[in-house]
Amino acid sequence: MERLTEILDAIDGFVWGPFCLIPLLLGTGLWLTIRLRGIQFRKLGSALWLGFIKRSDDGTDSRDGDISQYQALTTALAATVGTGNIVGVATALSIGGPGALFWMWVTGLLGMASKYSEAFLAVRFRHRDKRGDITGGPQYYLKDAIGGKFGTFLATFFSIAAAIAAFGIGNGTQANSIAGNIEGSFGVPTVVTGLVMVAVTVLVLIGGIQSIGKVTSALVPVMIAVYVVAALILLGMNAAAIPAAFAEIFRTAFTGTAAAGGFTGSAFIIALQMGTARGIFSNESGMGSAAIAAAAAKTAHPTRQGLVSMTQTFIDTIIVVTMTGLVIVTTGTWQGGKDLAATMTGQAFDAGLRVTWGHYIVTISLVLFAYSTILGWCYYGERNIEKLLGRRWVMPYRIVFSLAVFVGCTAELGLVWTFSDIANGLMALPNLIGLLICSGLIARETKFYLDHDPKLRADKAEVDEFMTGHRGAIDAHWESIRLTAIHR
Repeated sequence: MERLTEILDAIDGFVWGPFCLIPLLLGTGLWLTIRLRGIQFRKLGSALWLGFIKRSDDGTDSRDGDISQYQALTTALAATVGTGNIVGVATALSIGGPGALFWMWVTGLLGMASKYSEAFLAVRFRHRDKRGDITGGPQYYLKDAIGGKFGTFLATFFSIAAAIAAFGIGNGTQANSIAGNIEGSFGVPTVVTGLVMVAVTVLVLIGGIQSIGKVTSALVPVMIAVYVVAALILLGMNAAAIPAAFAEIFRTAFTGTAAAGGFTGSAFIIALQMGTARGIFSNESGMGSAAIAAAAAKTAHPTRQGLVSMTQTFIDTIIVVTMTGLVIVTTGTWQGGKDLAATMTGQAFDAGLRVTWGHYIVTISLVLFAYSTILGWCYYGERNIEKLLGRRWVMPYRIVFSLAVFVGCTAELGLVWTFSDIANGLMALPNLIGLLICSGLIARETKFYLDHDPKLRADKAEVDEFMTGHRGAIDAHWESIRLTAIHR
């Protein structure tokens, strides 16, 4: 086991090192931000209105998707707002210092453009499976948009990585954190927690995306609101420490801290590495996972769902992750070391609220966050298994995925997190490459749509009217670019 841990750590260090995924992740987000003219900043208000107030597009029906835009958003939020927002942030800060939070913010802000782009492509190139259900995501758009052997390779690589990664980021880490925190707070053995979780997971997953959508649309808003309100109360009680916390975050973002160890340069690299790795673990921007849920949405145009999906990263990172990070930094618990990362946020709530029951808030929030993540990620995994092996393998995948929850509850935490980091990186690589290749298509179609519907008020009939004729020109133009790229 020790040898396996060493090998996985070495692979993880390369994948998330300064010469592989970190520059690709940040560079892709920056490039898409430029090509889309800062869409995550100039359209955030309209996107939040569409996703949380309006919730659905007028005139859309079952021909335009399987679930509402709001349900697609909450399914994606359920899959992202999880252990990464509590234990992931604590791990990043305990190893990389407060400066790691800065890089989580950067990953989130740039990642909003990536999240928009992958959701846009998911709707633009979605399909119907043999049962008539809408399906889509990188496993489809990488092949259809890029084409040729290279597009097929990227799509297949993504499908294999996603089906495997679901057992890490969407299963093992979530179940492990649930079981550990329940045992620590309530004394319930991990075996008992594992058995209960397997049972309730099977019951929901049998119903498919419609069942998952109903559960997450009811659960997600409540669980996020409770956690954020509790964190705001704590920060209000410790308001005097907030300016110093921000100063420490920005100061150590480029210098690192003693928590990271080593000389200044290595400490900075560790802060950058932990911030970006845990940032993408939390918000999944650039991984392509949320695009799978976005593809099922009833929407009048890919741009509209892209904007709705973009708000997921804002809520996950800029709101929830920030709350956790500030709670930990203002209370000073980040200095406890990585061995205490699993319970660090709970300790911070105890210290910040000046009570002995604050950790119960974290435990309950973590259970809800992590369980909803398990549901969302099973859907991601099964969509890719279906693409690789066919529809008949979906139900066996759901059963195996549910049983794996028990393994996650009783496994060793460090190994599970390392495996998840590697799998996340392998998922992100083909998707980020695809986003760069397709950036021109995304930018052109987005500009055309927003020029005609800048306030996102058009209904389905109006959208169809101004898109008539334009679609053929866009398709022909993109096909000529794609064929040129293939022949080169």
